[in-house]
Amino acid sequence: MSDNLQINQLLKYAQNNDWIIQVFLIVFITLLLSFIVRRAIAKISTKLKKTKTPWDDLLTRSMHKPVGWLIWLLGLTFAADVVHEQSGATIFEAVDPVREVGVILLLTLFLLNLVRGTQEILITEESSTGEKDFDVHTVDAMSKLIRISIIITSALVMLQTLGFSVSGVLAFGGIGGIAIGFAAKDLLSNFFGGLMIYLDRPFKVGDWIRSNDREIEGTVEHIGWRLTRIRTFDKRPLYVPNSVFANISVENPSRMTNRRIYETIGIRYEDSTKMDAIVNDVKQMLQDHPEIDTNATLIVNFVSFSASSIDFFVYTFTKTTDWVRFHEVKQDVLLKIMAIIEQHKAEMAFPTTTLHVESIPETLLGTLGT
Repeated sequence: MSDNLQINQLLKYAQNNDWIIQVFLIVFITLLLSFIVRRAIAKISTKLKKTKTPWDDLLTRSMHKPVGWLIWLLGLTFAADVVHEQSGATIFEAVDPVREVGVILLLTLFLLNLVRGTQEILITEESSTGEKDFDVHTVDAMSKLIRISIIITSALVMLQTLGFSVSGVLAFGGIGGIAIGFAAKDLLSNFFGGLMIYLDRPFKVGDWIRSNDREIEGTVEHIGWRLTRIRTFDKRPLYVPNSVFANISVENPSRMTNRRIYETIGIRYEDSTKMDAIVNDVKQMLQDHPEIDTNATLIVNFVSFSASSIDFFVYTFTKTTDWVRFHEVKQDVLLKIMAIIEQHKAEMAFPTTTLHVESIPETLLGTLGT
């Protein structure tokens, strides 16, 4: 009898408190669903790692934690709704806002993971030519800008969800933006100047740049959002506001494909009959030189009659763009040209003056004779 009485009491308690069973089932189903989804994502991720493209791996890696947490968020808030219906406690009125804000936060986390993973892929991935398709600093800057945009948008959506007027916030932000714009006009122009540098990529860290419009020349050490630091050739740091680059022309010698040798060489008028042979031999020497790019323009021609010489010019390009190596190649070319001139028994000219006297007066001859 006592056992039957206890069972009846237990059944009666269960009927009066069936919400406890509902909460238990919700938590159990949430735990089971979370386990199944995590295992499924892990298996899919393992299979996708065998593919060549990294983008499918990025998708599963970015959604792994947010999806698991989303299941727990929805399950626990659903269980809290059941408790709220039974107890009527005021604290459970916050369940709906918590659920909505939580979903927004998890979606934000997923997008941030996606942007961060995209940044890593773009930086590390190389093209078919063995070179990186994207500049590291440009990718980093754009990644930061996109992440900031995601965070600001998520914050505004959460404020709207919590009952705050986003239009009022935006109106206040617009007024504040106008005030800040007037107060920090130069700061904003430098910021957008830096953004244009990252987008247009006229130069990057490590490039040698110069501008004829301003006394700017040196190696780029750092590109910030306000200033660009350049190390001049005498090792002094030069800090240039980014807005300056929007108003000047910038030359980037680091991206040159070749370096040019352009020299005019004069020989004596007495050696004019040897000019044709000298020019031909110099041209042949350049075509056979291992450091000269024969696919680029190569000109060796008799060019002018000067006051003390007859001149030919050499116009060609070296394969190297390195400054030190270029001068070594140029020296070798000039020495070979000198040797060719000597081989033809000719001489390089230097400024001379010849005085022609038609007749000498007899009085002057007599003076010279005495």
